[in-house]
Amino acid sequence: MSTAKLVTIYGGSGFLGRQIARIMAAEGWRIRVAVRRPYEAGVVRTYGAPGQVEPVPCNVRDDMSVAACMADADAVINCVGIMVREGKNTFDAIHEEAAGRVARIAAETGVKHFVHVSALGADPDAASNYAASKGRGEAKVLTHRPDAVILRPSIIFGTDDRFYNRIASLTRLGPFLFVPGAGTEVQPVHVLDVARAAVMAASGEAGSGIYELGGPDVLTMRDVARQVLTATARRRAIIGVPHWLAGLMGFALDTVQVVSGGLLTNRVLTRDQARQLRQPNRVSGKVRTFADLGIEPTAAPPIIEGYLWRFRPTGQYEAITASAKNLRNS
Repeated sequence: MSTAKLVTIYGGSGFLGRQIARIMAAEGWRIRVAVRRPYEAGVVRTYGAPGQVEPVPCNVRDDMSVAACMADADAVINCVGIMVREGKNTFDAIHEEAAGRVARIAAETGVKHFVHVSALGADPDAASNYAASKGRGEAKVLTHRPDAVILRPSIIFGTDDRFYNRIASLTRLGPFLFVPGAGTEVQPVHVLDVARAAVMAASGEAGSGIYELGGPDVLTMRDVARQVLTATARRRAIIGVPHWLAGLMGFALDTVQVVSGGLLTNRVLTRDQARQLRQPNRVSGKVRTFADLGIEPTAAPPIIEGYLWRFRPTGQYEAITASAKNLRNS
């Protein structure tokens, strides 16, 4: 019988969960990736030896489903989260009720280490439904697992992110780059840094409590747009969209989702995201950070250069094209 430790990662096929699974597989853990549609998560099997990483079906809104995925686990990491409402998957159902359910069952079954991934700005009293539900979820987790490690990352970036990639896609649309909340401060954090923090917590190498995880640079959204323009080798006039107008845009796009009966999901800008952009998204300095884990966070520019090249005018050949312009006929 294998003596390797077992971890269950709820939401383990997502942007962050995949990186956690990859690192833990390399460290020899057996991994259950608990997801709604395991048949779409087959890629995680390639992270380890045959049978080491297995996607399993899970509905985090159901006690029996959650418990079945957690059986015999030494550690549990909850990465489940949503950015927009889709059907029964609401902020309250996923960020609050499901988080509490996973923590409660982990306590009932005696799981040794419990890690919950929340978000920077989580606050039950926040104006944003997203941030408020994250805050209520943390409270429920701590009710059942006061020994939990709670990670609050800022906006996470990496190859498959929905942050830098989305802004970069907008650079293709014309001479202007419209940026809602251009003056709002954010602290983008690399997905691998957050994943390493989660692995340390699951391994018992991090003390219980809340950790706010931000990158090395505090930037405005306008600064982020400039980073994107540099990485994509494009020239665009950055136009800041005022908060009131961003709210109206979000309302209009949310209305389209409602009128379509949910067939068209608003993944561009919601009213709730417009509310979030009114508040800074940076480390407060009131709780633990990467420094307490011995992790030096990675800056965005050298990383985004490696995956935003596809948005350049000539893609990966941009540098060669630029060099060719300097050639002179002999």
